Amino acid sequence: MTRYVLRRLLQLIPVFFGTTFLIYVLVWAVPGDPFSGKCGQAACPASYVAQMTEKFNLNDNIFVQYVKYLGSLFTGDWGETFNGTSVGELIATSYPITLRLAVIAVVIEAVIGLTAGVLTGLRGKGFLDNLVLVSTTFLISLPVFVTAIVLQLALGSNGLGWIEASVSDNPSVGELIVPGIALGSLSMAYVARLARTSIAENRRADYVRTAIAKGQPQSRVVLVHLLRNSVIPVLTFLGTDLGALMGGAIVTEGVFNINGLGGLIFRGIQNRESATVVGVVVLLVLVYLLMSLVVDLLYAVLDPRIRYD
Repeated sequence: MTRYVLRRLLQLIPVFFGTTFLIYVLVWAVPGDPFSGKCGQAACPASYVAQMTEKFNLNDNIFVQYVKYLGSLFTGDWGETFNGTSVGELIATSYPITLRLAVIAVVIEAVIGLTAGVLTGLRGKGFLDNLVLVSTTFLISLPVFVTAIVLQLALGSNGLGWIEASVSDNPSVGELIVPGIALGSLSMAYVARLARTSIAENRRADYVRTAIAKGQPQSRVVLVHLLRNSVIPVLTFLGTDLGALMGGAIVTEGVFNINGLGGLIFRGIQNRESATVVGVVVLLVLVYLLMSLVVDLLYAVLDPRIRYD
C-alpha cells in the first residue's frame, strides 16, 4: 500500500507543474495593457508602471516569472493585487464559504443520487425507474443558473418565504442548503444515472450470483458485494466533482449573493487582477489533485486488486 501511495504522489508532481504553468501563462500572457483602468480614467504615471512592472517581474520572460512565482508560493506568499491587497487574505476569507457550499452540494448529490440510482438499479424497469429517468433528464436539460433562480423565486420572499433572497456575509450550513441543491442538481442527475447503470450491470455478475447461491442475506449481498464494487465509478465522479463545483460556483454564488471564490474569480477577471485569478485557480488545482489522490486511495480500499496494478 505504501508503494501504491508513493507512486500516486510522484504522478501528481508533473501534473501540478504542468497545469500551474499553463494557467500562469494563459493569465499573464493575455494581450493588452495590464495597468489599463488601474488609475481611473487617466493613464497610470510612468513611476507607477515601473514600480508594478518590477514588483510583478513583468520585464522577465514568462518562464522566469513562473519560477519566481512558484518560489513565493512555496513560502506561503500567494502574491498581491495591484492595489496591494494580499491574495492569500482574499482567499482565506472566501475559500471556507465556497468549500462549505461545495461540500454541501456533493453530500446532497451523493445521498440523493446514490439512493435513486441504487433503488432503480435493483428494481429494474418500472414506475420508479421511469420517474428517475424523466427527472434526471429534466435536471440535465436545465442550466444551473436557471435552477438557482427558480429555487430562489419559489422558496424566497416572492414565493413560500422559506429562505432569504441573499445569504449573509458568513452563511451558516442552513443558509447554504438551497444554493447547494442548485449547485449540485446537475451532478446529482449524473450520479443517479451512473449508479443505476453500475448496479444494473454488476447485479448479473458471477460474484453476486455466487453470494446468493451461498445463502447470504440480501442486505449483505447488496451492501458488501454489489454496492462496494458498483460505487467505484461513482467515487471517481464525486471526487473530481468537488473541485469542479468550487470552480463552477460563480453563477450560483452570484444568484444568492455568496461572497465565495466564484465572486473573487469574477471580480479578478473583470478587473484584470491576474495575481488573484492565478492564485485562486492554483488553489483549485491543488484541490483537484488532492481529491484525485483520495479517490485513488479509496479505490485501493474498495478493490485491493487495484493497488497491485
